Amino acid sequence: MPVNLSAPVAADLLAINGVRIGITEAGVRKANRKDLTVFLLDEGASVAGVFTQNRFCAAPVQICQEHLAATPAVRAMVINTGNANAGTGAAGLANARATCDALAKEMGLKAGEILPFSTGVIMEELPVDRIVAGLPKAIAAAKADNWGTAAEGIMTTDTLPKAFSRSVSIGGKTISITGISKGAGMIRPNMATMLGF
Repeated sequence: MPVNLSAPVAADLLAINGVRIGITEAGVRKANRKDLTVFLLDEGASVAGVFTQNRFCAAPVQICQEHLAATPAVRAMVINTGNANAGTGAAGLANARATCDALAKEMGLKAGEILPFSTGVIMEELPVDRIVAGLPKAIAAAKADNWGTAAEGIMTTDTLPKAFSRSVSIGGKTISITGISKGAGMIRPNMATMLGF
């Protein structure tokens, strides 16, 4: 049960220049559920990551860290819910890489320019075929004002979507900040399994 938390109003979430978001139903775990999200970033976007401090990290965490260490030129993120691709060993790493390869192929990018994220049930093999099949629909649905739908598309055990947006003036320029996150009691210890974008 949410405590002092209300669902965000999608119209109040500010678009961010250079960011388009697409969401679709790929059937990762259940039918008729928004479960595949892509963030498409314009060339020149700055990307940084903060990761769990736990020694046991899921395959997507390892691949994200590897890609960010190799290049600052991240152009897309792919997020699935329903399956965490955690505790899946070498197969999990291969599946996370295959997801990056597929989105890179769709976008005409390099696999290293993609960051993968997965959330959901652990110790089950990622259904890469369903994710790959859903990518064209997610890409086609991409638009700047999709933050509200994306907040729904990354939920797992959350009782409602989580999002925040603010616009401030700094040095005479208007700066917009928008973010979404998923996770119910998942930030401890050491950022555990929370995802935030």
